[in-house]
Amino acid sequence: MIITKRALPRRTILRGLGTAVALPLLDGMVPALTALSQTEARPKPRLGVVYVPHGAVMNNWTPTVEGAGFDFTPILQPLSSFRDRLMVLSGLDHAPGAQMPGDPAGGHGRITGAFLTGVHAKPTEGADFEAGRSMDQIAASTLGRQTQLGSLEVGVSLPDFAGACDAGFSCAYISTLSWSTPTTPLPMESSPRAVFERLFGDGTTTDPAVRHERMAKDRSVLDAVAEKLSRLQQGLGSTDRAKLSDYLTAVRDIERRIERAEAELDRELPLVERPAAGTPSSFEEHVKVLFDLQVLAYQTDLTRVISFLMTPELTAQTYPQIGIPDPHHALSHHENNPESLAKLTKLGGYHTGLFAYYLDKLRATPDGDGSLLDQVLVLYGSGMSNSNLHNIQNLPILLAGGGAGRLRPGRHVRYADGTPLTNLYLSLLDKVDVPIERFGDSTGRLAHLSDL
Repeated sequence: MIITKRALPRRTILRGLGTAVALPLLDGMVPALTALSQTEARPKPRLGVVYVPHGAVMNNWTPTVEGAGFDFTPILQPLSSFRDRLMVLSGLDHAPGAQMPGDPAGGHGRITGAFLTGVHAKPTEGADFEAGRSMDQIAASTLGRQTQLGSLEVGVSLPDFAGACDAGFSCAYISTLSWSTPTTPLPMESSPRAVFERLFGDGTTTDPAVRHERMAKDRSVLDAVAEKLSRLQQGLGSTDRAKLSDYLTAVRDIERRIERAEAELDRELPLVERPAAGTPSSFEEHVKVLFDLQVLAYQTDLTRVISFLMTPELTAQTYPQIGIPDPHHALSHHENNPESLAKLTKLGGYHTGLFAYYLDKLRATPDGDGSLLDQVLVLYGSGMSNSNLHNIQNLPILLAGGGAGRLRPGRHVRYADGTPLTNLYLSLLDKVDVPIERFGDSTGRLAHLSDL
């Protein structure tokens, strides 16, 4: 990064016609070296969570080798080009997700409800659901003071909060990962349009009629601030102009993809006939555009905390595009059938392949002296291991990113059996400068994440 004497405000936002465009970190936003405080100069970590349902075929997930020379198993193979930015963690359990005496049979609601909260979810099919404040929201309570959005919650194929989705457990438990209080689950947004407008649209109203009228003008957010952008670009150096051009191209591309998807849905799939999500082409595009929006949210520093439910537990999502027409939940009860296990392994690799798409976007996005991948700290995993038994032992968990220099990735670390997953959460909160004494059933911090 070039340190300049002329500095743009770090929170430069261009506004016009109800549209706000936040800008990525440019060299021109960094003040002269003499005025740069140690706090301002320190890279800003971002915390992300990506959840996949129904566990993993663990012998096709877990590397056989520990340390830096770990092997990429069939499920992890799509991530092989990110070896230096991955840390696979084995041996972590999540006891709060276990079935307690007297609990109803439903395991998925209990497991998801506990995943980020570290608290055993209250069995209920009504509106009196209760879990705990989630780890991401503890981080957001501090990191969000410095950003426009405290956090961003997104997901695919999400059920409504109302009613029961699992035996004895409310749909609220599988519809979100994030809880702002023990009784307040946060809705996750599935619509790319709604996420886009939350980042760039009119924040003064959520009236659908007003939003539709603005959309009907067929003006993009960039068109709305075109004159201001032109003036800004004239005063930037060549590096900043190139960086801003790449960012604006990404914004424009996402706009067009959302508009194209909406036009296709309106033309080919009338609302009354629209099937559940999971058609061969739309699921992958849905996931990718939500990943792209997350990259933009980090790039512009609109938020530093994001949780993403790639699909919820109990999902009937099918994957004919990769030769798996079986609903995911039904397939997850494999009964050790070799054919089912092979399909689940292939499906696990498909999901990590989509995650690799996200990591590639982060790696290609400059941030400070490196890339967004150098700065983020993303947890990827599931709340169960063997899906046939709903096991909550030895979960499939990995970390991706450099954590702004606070993580030493490129390793497979095996912890003692029974190590609480919440110990990892304590450590992650430390690394994003939000230390707390205890979380859920934690017994201490995890060693060997940074060795610094």
